[in-house]
Amino acid sequence: MSVGKRITSHTKILCVIGHPVEHSMSPTMWNPALQELELDYMYVAFDVHPDSLEKAINGIRSLGITGVNVTIPHKKAVIKYIDEVDPIALKIGAINTIKNERGILKARNTDAGGAKKSLLDIGFDISGKDILILGSGGVSRSIAYILADEANKIVLTDLIEERATSVASEIRDNMKVDIEGKLNNRDNIEEYIKKADILINATPIGMYPKVDETPISKDLLHDDLFVFDVIYNPLETRLMKEAAETGCVTLGGLDMLVNQGILAFEWWLNKKPNKDLMKNKIIEYLGLI
Repeated sequence: MSVGKRITSHTKILCVIGHPVEHSMSPTMWNPALQELELDYMYVAFDVHPDSLEKAINGIRSLGITGVNVTIPHKKAVIKYIDEVDPIALKIGAINTIKNERGILKARNTDAGGAKKSLLDIGFDISGKDILILGSGGVSRSIAYILADEANKIVLTDLIEERATSVASEIRDNMKVDIEGKLNNRDNIEEYIKKADILINATPIGMYPKVDETPISKDLLHDDLFVFDVIYNPLETRLMKEAAETGCVTLGGLDMLVNQGILAFEWWLNKKPNKDLMKNKIIEYLGLI
């Protein structure tokens, strides 16, 4: 049966929760992939306010929703409501994927694997590199953990210095990597970006609808820098445009989104979806083809 043609009482639900959630491209890429494989599922988005998170998780359990993607701002807070958390996700301290197995909620972090695969697919060699990550939230932690084994040095920045130093300390203890947490200000960015091989924006700065914003001044960029912006809406952020103008190689968040989605899809449904279809549906939705 094709989900796109008929919804019945047998149709199962997959979803994404976040606040806000209207920017999410997940339904756009998931439903065509489900339809192509003739799976009797539909994928929807639920805006869940932080004050209602526990109630939402209880609802997922009781309604039998099969799988849930978790986005900002719930990736850390949701962990306390989960029955079984993958050991790597526990180390990271953030999850983005929940599987409901007969009322038992299990969680993983596919952001980390999705980010690393995106870098490897484009041919970026992580080994021995110095990495500057803007932000120290759930996505930042995920990326730092997954790259820690191969990186030479990682610097995390945050507008709240104590948050950055705390996250860096946790990762250092778990991974034995050379990592520092720093206040996100111009002086620190200027100092560490000179030594960096890759700059990763793991903040929402520049995300739709505030597409004119950028997390870093253009004059701090240099042409030896690889710039990875995890934002996927818009496909090319102001940071990416200015980095390309500076001579940097750039990577947006679309491939990370699709790669982490594929990891969730395979875990939930034991099927491999069509990556090209998922990616092209997002590009099509954003009006770029």
